[in-house]
Amino acid sequence: MRRPTGAERRQRFAEEARSERPDLALLCLLVGAEADASLDEAGMDAAEIELDRLAGLLPYRPGGAREWASALADVLGTRCGFGGTPGDYQRLESSLLHEVLRRRRGLPILLSVVWIEVARRAGAPVYGVALPGHFVVGFGSRDEQVLADPFDGGRLLTGADAELLVAGATGEPLDPAMLVPADPLEIVLRILNNIRAWASARPERTDVQLWAVELSLLLPSHAARLRYERAQLLVQRGDFLGGAAELEAYADVVEAVDPVAAETVRRRAKAARSRLN
Repeated sequence: MRRPTGAERRQRFAEEARSERPDLALLCLLVGAEADASLDEAGMDAAEIELDRLAGLLPYRPGGAREWASALADVLGTRCGFGGTPGDYQRLESSLLHEVLRRRRGLPILLSVVWIEVARRAGAPVYGVALPGHFVVGFGSRDEQVLADPFDGGRLLTGADAELLVAGATGEPLDPAMLVPADPLEIVLRILNNIRAWASARPERTDVQLWAVELSLLLPSHAARLRYERAQLLVQRGDFLGGAAELEAYADVVEAVDPVAAETVRRRAKAARSRLN
């Protein structure tokens, strides 16, 4: 079987992101394929099969939101050992779904993706909750909402626990708006932001930062400043013409709201071109 090219994978990512109901697991696996050249169609299929297998370990419709959360904690947290440690924040693999399924370790958001996808397959009323600094999983309606922390093995969270997580991350009180379900594209963008942050702290991994930016730009909604970040990375990696062109395109975008900043960016584009001489 012919291995898809990078361009074909990115086209598939863009098409899935723009579909009526984006497939969270597939989008995460396509992110993983950018990082891991060995992850082919067979590997992605194996990851999907593993999610199906884990869903099959759950009891049949255990009850309401709390019972679903407890059942997931028992199967994924206790029996299968999914969870996280502070050291997982230092590993790129912690942001890649296929590796999290293999290692059973990852960042809170990737562990939450495992929970969401396993629970969804079993029919649970599940969704992600993007608390600042610590992603968790929610079950049930807002009236009966139950939160669980997959990073802590699926520990069920009280209202006070959620308030402490938010206060620890932001110093601010919990806002009820933070408890609304996160849609798949919000989750994928946050994963890519985590990967960009991981790579930006490692100057030797501009390759990772670049593909994370480029995938972010394929999402239907993204910050215009990502184009500026991509331009800077291209210049940093020696693609002076490509970086200059991207800088000029970004200047055209911002000129209407900030002409002074646009002129500064154009000077940087000129400086990038001059490095060819």
